[in-house]
Amino acid sequence: MIPADELNALITAHSIETLWDRHTRHMAEYGFDRLIYGFTRYMTPNSLGDPDDFILLSNHDPAYMDRFIGEGLYFHAPMVRWALENDGARSWSLLQDMIEIGALTADERKVIEFNRSMGVVAGYSISFKPVSSRAKGAIALTARQGMTQAEVEEIWAQHGEDILLLNNLTHLRIMTLPYTGPARTLTSRQREVLEWVGDGKTVQDTAVIMGLTPPTVEKHLRLARQALNVETTAQAVLKAAFQNQIFVLER
Repeated sequence: MIPADELNALITAHSIETLWDRHTRHMAEYGFDRLIYGFTRYMTPNSLGDPDDFILLSNHDPAYMDRFIGEGLYFHAPMVRWALENDGARSWSLLQDMIEIGALTADERKVIEFNRSMGVVAGYSISFKPVSSRAKGAIALTARQGMTQAEVEEIWAQHGEDILLLNNLTHLRIMTLPYTGPARTLTSRQREVLEWVGDGKTVQDTAVIMGLTPPTVEKHLRLARQALNVETTAQAVLKAAFQNQIFVLER
């Protein structure tokens, strides 16, 4: 059973960095020493959205991530496909089943070959229940090098419920914490003007409240739109809210 203080530490983590560090250590104790967590709020039938807007966390070697994510191999990964179409936990034994029945595309076989070359051969994937039709999150738990899928199944049989609980809690906590890529971070002024606009204030109202001129408020709104890569201020407010960049307590 997971100690209550460990669960509380996850629930009350004050930053994604702190949360992720604790979670990776928990998973390593179960034998999963390499993780990739991904979440998008902007999925469409033909796209997972702009990669710059993903929440993407991993403790894999950069050499692995540069190819798997940087070169877009993830888009053809069979377990990513499974995660997009399903919820819950799934053993990577599914891959062997797909190989045996010839259910893999050429691109998917290339991903499996690459993973094998990098020691990514055994593990479990968890696909989290979505919060909207455009949102999806999942995590891949890679077993320590040298472990077989049969050994992973034994671990899951004994500790699977606890592992699933820890991952669900971590996912839910990530949803409440600020996360942005380097190009998406707002300045304090940009956050403040978006907060006032989000509260229904006009540019003129916001200028009076903040002690600025209307053109200066417009400038901060324009820069916020550019930082968030959106076309309208309404979209900027929505995306900043999704990323927990506005209406949050400063630490």
